Amino acid sequence: MACDKHVVEVVVCLGSSCFARGNSQNLAAIEAYLQNHGLGDSVRVMGCLCQDECKLGPNLTVHGEHLHEMTAAKLRKILPLLSAEAR
Repeated sequence: MACDKHVVEVVVCLGSSCFARGNSQNLAAIEAYLQNHGLGDSVRVMGCLCQDECKLGPNLTVHGEHLHEMTAAKLRKILPLLSAEAR
């Protein structure tokens, strides 16, 4: 039987350029947000080595949508949307 919860996929580029330019902090912020909001079972966070868009990084992919130049401010706008999608 299918699970009732919709699982949101977040892929964090962990390539050296994206990681050094902010995805190390973005990953920590995402994980903290998920834990603080009880979303660990409904949001799957994965890493990848490179998304081949280094010049646009740091990069994330949410449900197949590529997000570029991720800053803490942009991430704060996206994280609440994960909560809504996961319900």
